[in-house]
Amino acid sequence: MARLGLWHFPPLMLLLLLLLGLFLDAAAAAGKGKKWGGDGGGLRFRREGGTFKVLQVADMHYADGRSTGCEDVLPEQVAGCSDLNTTAFLYRVLRAEDPDLVVFTGDNIYGADSTDAAKSMDAAIAPAIAMNIPWAAVLGNHDQEGTLSREGVMRHLVGMKKTLSRFNPEGVEIDGFGNYNLEVGGVEGTQLANKSVLNLYFLDSGDRSTVWWIPGYGWIKASQQAWFKQTSLSLQKNYRNEEPRQKEPAPALAYFHIPLPEFSSFTASDFTGVKQESISSPSINSGFFTTMVEAGDVKAAFIGHDHVNDFCGKLTGIQLCYAGGLGYHAYGKAGWSRRARVVSVQLEKTVSGEWQGVKSIKTWKRLDDEHLTTIDSEVLWNRGSNGRRRKDHDRS
Repeated sequence: MARLGLWHFPPLMLLLLLLLGLFLDAAAAAGKGKKWGGDGGGLRFRREGGTFKVLQVADMHYADGRSTGCEDVLPEQVAGCSDLNTTAFLYRVLRAEDPDLVVFTGDNIYGADSTDAAKSMDAAIAPAIAMNIPWAAVLGNHDQEGTLSREGVMRHLVGMKKTLSRFNPEGVEIDGFGNYNLEVGGVEGTQLANKSVLNLYFLDSGDRSTVWWIPGYGWIKASQQAWFKQTSLSLQKNYRNEEPRQKEPAPALAYFHIPLPEFSSFTASDFTGVKQESISSPSINSGFFTTMVEAGDVKAAFIGHDHVNDFCGKLTGIQLCYAGGLGYHAYGKAGWSRRARVVSVQLEKTVSGEWQGVKSIKTWKRLDDEHLTTIDSEVLWNRGSNGRRRKDHDRS
């Protein structure tokens, strides 16, 4: 079949075709016209405000809903208190913060007290799904203690609605279940629209030690660290070398459940928040903190596990942050509000008004009290400041 030349089209149609071609060329040159295909399920920064907000939910310990009682609450709060209080708080904070992503950092359910692990997980995650918010999850040390194995729990999570959770990277021999990364694209229509300007790493920090002569909790294994290093290297290379080229790597955040031994490095004078219990880290140091430092892109790591710790402290350029427990069927401290951690990442804006790469990373916590109080607002990282921390005044 012969190809039609442009002269075969009517003048008006030809003009429209030429205008369309000019538009597509300009869009391509500006990073437009190409759908964001990053490995993040379509996550990207918002045009209005240039922000990306993550809500971290730690240690819900969800079981059987209304029939599951609360732990460590005031005497006057005991009657009628259940898993439904956890659900109600999660709904409140989701409505207040309107996050772009919810991250559940393990012990999402308390398997030992759950009649049906799958149903418990469905109920625990339900508020994020009902509000149509993308979410991701990692496993803790209690999720698999019920009717599903650890592998079974993770497979259930990756099959749920609105999930961005991944089982494991394809074609990689790796320890654990739920090691993956997500990429967050720049603002649509800008030069960085098709680059990941923020990277998120999720790792399975294990359950109990699998080495019989080593007591205590599990740790992030060598195979996981090898995957992390390779992924970080690839992301940094793409960000720096693919057009438009960037001078510095895109910043990254890491999420897992069990604290690293380095979380014990702080005193009350060099962190923001509270430390009300010992750091329940593994009894050996597998070196993952050093691996993150050497990679150079992770600016903050967020964990759960120790429910009444909620501090952030900076060590060797990386902020190490607890969330504080959110769940009411989890141990806590009577009179000390359940809480959730928010991270807000802000893009830089040029003089001409175009959104660029990440400028700063800020965090605060929301309390389940009458006013849904915001506390401990602080800047975790600023571009060009070498990670110096600046604490803002608390807000309520």
